[in-house]
Amino acid sequence: MKNLIIILTVLAFGSILSGFFIDVSYSEKLIGFGVVGLFLVVFPLFSYYRWKDKDVRDYMLTKENLEKMRDKEGDKRKL
Repeated sequence: MKNLIIILTVLAFGSILSGFFIDVSYSEKLIGFGVVGLFLVVFPLFSYYRWKDKDVRDYMLTKENLEKMRDKEGDKRKL
C-alpha cells in the first residue's frame, strides 16, 4: 500500500509539473488530472493507510479521556 501511494503521488506531481513546463495543447488537462489524482485518489488512500489500525475512540473527547488528561495535568502541576 505504501509503495502504491508513493507511485501515485509521484505520477500526480509529474503530471502537474509536466503540464506547467511542457508546451502542448493539453497541458491544462495534465495539471487537472494531477490535481484530481492527488485529491480524489492519493489523499484518501493515504488517510486510510494511516488510520486503518487506529482506534477512533482514542482521539475523541470522551469522559474517560478527559479524566486522563486532567490526571496528567494534575501530575505536571505537582512537579
